Amino acid sequence: MAGRFASEPTRTTVRGGQVVVPAGGVPKQAVAAGRVRVWKPDGVVDLGLVLGPLRRGPGDPTFRATRDGSVWRASLTPAGPGTLRVAGYGGEVRGEAWGPGAEWLLEQLPEMLGAADDPSAFVPRHRVVAVARHRRPGLRLTRTGLVLESLIPSVLEQKVTTDEAYRAWRLLVRRFGERAPGPAGVGERPMWVMPAPRTWALIPSWEWHKAGVDDKRASTILRAVRVAARLEQAMGMAAEAAQARLEVVPGIGPWTSAETVQRSHGAADAVTVGDLHLPGIVGFALAGDRHADDEVMLRLLEPYAGQRHRAARLILLSGHTPARRAPRMPKGDIGRL
Repeated sequence: MAGRFASEPTRTTVRGGQVVVPAGGVPKQAVAAGRVRVWKPDGVVDLGLVLGPLRRGPGDPTFRATRDGSVWRASLTPAGPGTLRVAGYGGEVRGEAWGPGAEWLLEQLPEMLGAADDPSAFVPRHRVVAVARHRRPGLRLTRTGLVLESLIPSVLEQKVTTDEAYRAWRLLVRRFGERAPGPAGVGERPMWVMPAPRTWALIPSWEWHKAGVDDKRASTILRAVRVAARLEQAMGMAAEAAQARLEVVPGIGPWTSAETVQRSHGAADAVTVGDLHLPGIVGFALAGDRHADDEVMLRLLEPYAGQRHRAARLILLSGHTPARRAPRMPKGDIGRL
């Protein structure tokens, strides 16, 4: 989510921030034409805000924003790997997709861009939140419809610096994933689709080590991919029930489950607890308390029951955050041990 604790993106800034998408107008036709869907949203949609939380760092091999105003995503869908390019122009959104998962991605396009979200249900209770909402009319909560795609990188982000987590995701996807279908998978900087559950399960222990992933996080991912089908079935559940199912897997707690359903389900009320920075940011913005803990944060967010995640994102987008005082968390690299 977006704050001012650091100049570079952090786990906190990403959740509430946005990806810069150049205003390039109508995107140029790709060399290999894909299947196309044009959708007209009901209201303003800011692609950078809506899709920004899906990017896991500036070097994410599954996500890219290009100069022509397009956002590209490579996903492992229930129908297979697929690449989706999204661009907005003239009040419409144009989606173009390639690969076995193309039809699935185009069908999911409206929900991915917030069609299932209802921003009108949100009522600001604080000036800082009201101003942020006014300045960000294109904010919608994405619903990807994919659980594992958000779960695995969230597990990688447990208890480490953002740079370490992003590096691990980048290395593992490039090493064990497959090239994205269509034009995104060729050239000097190809995009990649994340590995299938069975591939994750077969990654040797030393490869996790080389990527800087400790045994605890690696074991959590291995347990999750062994029940991948059951976890993906959580898309048929309400967000709260989906979180409960995820947390049955040892190593997945409230922080990880919330980070997952915020993206997979577009869960407006799935506030992240157990975060290093979020309680202090919310506490500072709403009560001037930079030392707030989870209990204080949840109490301050009570007026937003049902919309607490949206309120937290708007708070962080407001930029009304405390100045950094403590040194940043030291980086580690177990791959060098």
